[in-house]
Amino acid sequence: MSITEATDKPVSDVDRFVDKARAAAAIVSTIGSFEEAVDYAVDLGLKKELRRYAIDDSGVNLAGAVKTIAAPLLSGQEFDLLAAAAETHGLDCIGTGLRSHLAGVDIGLSYGDIGIAETGTVVVNCPDEQLRLATMICEYHVCILKRSAIVPDAYAAGQRLTEFMLDAPTYTAFITGPSRTADIERVLSIGVHGPLELHILILED
Repeated sequence: MSITEATDKPVSDVDRFVDKARAAAAIVSTIGSFEEAVDYAVDLGLKKELRRYAIDDSGVNLAGAVKTIAAPLLSGQEFDLLAAAAETHGLDCIGTGLRSHLAGVDIGLSYGDIGIAETGTVVVNCPDEQLRLATMICEYHVCILKRSAIVPDAYAAGQRLTEFMLDAPTYTAFITGPSRTADIERVLSIGVHGPLELHILILED
C-alpha cells in the first residue's frame, strides 16, 4: 500500500477522552468493578500525606487527625463496602457533615455523569451540597466514570445536560484535570481552589 492510500485508524471516543484527560494532567485508569474503585481510593489515601488548611486565625492543628475519605451519594451497599475497607486501614469514611471538614479531606470519591471526549472533561451533576463539597475540598478527587457515559463532545451530551438544568436547584461541574489557577502574578498553581489531583477510573459496563 502506498503512503497516499494509507488511512488512519479511527480513534474511539474513549481513547480520545483518555488522551485529552491525561493531557490536562488527570490520572486515568480502567477498572472492572466498584470494588476496584474502593481499593484504589483506600490505597491512594494510604500513600498520600495528610494535609489540612487553616480556615480561621486559629491555624492548623493536626493532633488526632486521621486521613478521611468523603463519599456522599453512594448507594448504601457501596458506602458500607468503602467504609469497611477504610476502617480496616485506619481511615475515616464520611458521607455527610462535610461543612465540619472545611479544612479539607484527603480523598473525595464520586461518580461522574458524563465524559466529554473532545476535552477530557468529566461532568458531575451535584444536586446535593455534600457532593459539591466532597469534590471541592478534597486533596485528591477519585471520579468513577462509566465507559458508556463517554460522548464525543458537549453537543452529544445536550439532552442529559438539559435534564440536569431542569431538575433545579442543582449545580453541574465541568472538571478538566486538577484545580489550577494563574490569578496570582500569572504563575500557574495547582490545587489552590480545589483538588491537587484528579483520578478518573473508567468503569467497564
